[in-house]
Amino acid sequence: MLSRKRSTGWRRPALVLVTGCLIAAIGFGARSSLGLFLEPLTAARGFTRETFGLALALQNLFWGLGLPVAGALADRLGAGRVIVVGALLYASGLYGMSAADTGTALHLSAGVLMGLGIAFSAFSLALAAMVRVVGPERRTLVLGLGTAAGSAGQVVFSPIAQGFIQGVGWSDALGVIALFVLAMVPLAFLLPGNRSNGPSGTVPGALDGHPPDQKLREALGEALAHRGFLLLSAGFFVCGFHVAFITVHFPAYVADLGLDASIGAWSLSLIGLFNIAGSLAAGVLGQRFSQKRTLAAIYLARAVVIVLLLLAPVSAVTVLLFAAAMGVLWLSTVPLTTGVIAQVFGVRWMATLFGLVFLSHQIGSFLGVWLGGVLYERTGSYDGMWWAGVALGVLAALLHLPIDERPRPRLRVPSAPPVRTV
Repeated sequence: MLSRKRSTGWRRPALVLVTGCLIAAIGFGARSSLGLFLEPLTAARGFTRETFGLALALQNLFWGLGLPVAGALADRLGAGRVIVVGALLYASGLYGMSAADTGTALHLSAGVLMGLGIAFSAFSLALAAMVRVVGPERRTLVLGLGTAAGSAGQVVFSPIAQGFIQGVGWSDALGVIALFVLAMVPLAFLLPGNRSNGPSGTVPGALDGHPPDQKLREALGEALAHRGFLLLSAGFFVCGFHVAFITVHFPAYVADLGLDASIGAWSLSLIGLFNIAGSLAAGVLGQRFSQKRTLAAIYLARAVVIVLLLLAPVSAVTVLLFAAAMGVLWLSTVPLTTGVIAQVFGVRWMATLFGLVFLSHQIGSFLGVWLGGVLYERTGSYDGMWWAGVALGVLAALLHLPIDERPRPRLRVPSAPPVRTV
């Protein structure tokens, strides 16, 4: 049995979970393929990698700025309505990117418009809807399932996007991806709202001990005064730096090594494939062990994997092995980071609080993408970015260790399951 939580009418928990996974797969999969357009787009338009990198850096920044707003609206109105708006903006940004013939147009379409579209259709909104239809004992597992679905989208979209780029050209390929994104609109109507009553007239969050009348301002004040929330946000900055830099610049890095462009596409797909296992494993580990310590281990492992890439001989096998190893560690941070938020603060304002943590992630993403382009144009190499990623991975591991992941006192009700911290 999935849960004893509130009824959602005809939207049974299984339907909500499947729908959330599909939305996560489409939204994340489409975005993860954008790095494949760096070389053909810049060559066709005469842009530099710095110009392209700034566009996707702006995308990550506006995604981060928009997500707290999108999360607050989803917590109030339901994720479905917000995702519809986001999917329309997302598809419009993709179409604008295909037609952009100046740097400014590219920055506005692929950067600002698409960034807001991704924020308002983010897979974290779908995760928030999914976690509300299961009990506390299933949360981290469901979060891992939803995150794995996003990675499955990356597995599918990377080779599809590369195939369309080769078959019909990069511009039309962006149009095809926009049509996939629009498929999120009908799916969004299958997600439940947040105002339906539970079996005893409760509102979302009340069944896990969260006061039904807690205001958004109170939730924000509580989180921002919690040292662990700030440390979690700082650590997630590093996740964004790693993931965004690799997503956007890794296909070009592979080409710079003298390897075929298809190796870059298959690397992104392989990252997504292995992250399915990594995300599911993180969900299971989060149910059994301390989530903060598991996060610390993941960040430290990322640093080690990057060092091995830089020291190993250049070959297709080396690149693909790196992609597989990084894939296990890729988004496995998401179910654990989200799980810490839900465990410490409850689920009533989970999308909002995750949005704030994610803003830090996206500031890291902005710097990872933009600095990658800047350093490449200045030095002709990505080596400086890789070594910065190593140092930040070690720092993130250390930042997570002092986090107090115990539930807040108001959530420590007799029926709550014990929290493992070792």
